[in-house]
Amino acid sequence: MINIIGGIKKRTKILVSPNNVRPTSIQKRKSIFSIIESYGIKNNLKIYEQANILDLFAGSGALGLEALSRGAIFGYFFDNNVDVILYLKKNCLRICKKNNFKIINENIFESKFNKINKKISLVFIDPPYRINSFEKILNNINKSKILSRNAILVIECSINSKIKIPNYFSCFNERNYGKTKIFYLINKVD
Repeated sequence: MINIIGGIKKRTKILVSPNNVRPTSIQKRKSIFSIIESYGIKNNLKIYEQANILDLFAGSGALGLEALSRGAIFGYFFDNNVDVILYLKKNCLRICKKNNFKIINENIFESKFNKINKKISLVFIDPPYRINSFEKILNNINKSKILSRNAILVIECSINSKIKIPNYFSCFNERNYGKTKIFYLINKVD
């Protein structure tokens, strides 16, 4: 089990499936949310106010649930492992109100994101480290028109990953943590 580290559900434990899940560590989550919040302050963005989040390769849901605990109003969680989704649903029920989350069992690489009917302002992309098809995911997100202007995207990947950032996103920060690299992108189009 791991804990939510901030917001109204701080210290609430969430479950982690023993199958193919690598939850983001507490230190990395602290850093991610500190960088997001700092960027918001510097750019006069209200990161969580009226925010809808998208958590891709959700696993335990730690990143998306952390954002909901901090004030985001709705979360979409994508995963396609049935066992992992059982744990994710239990975690969502612990952290969320019954009507402010949706779990979508779908292949993220093929998704057109047509089950999303709210503008997204914060996206977490945290696939297994062996996966390196970020450009396809970013292109599909852009084509779907689900992002609000200035939406923030956080990509967690292997330190060895090379990501070609499409020109409709701008990278405002990049950090390395041991075997992990984290990119912070901003959406430049409506």
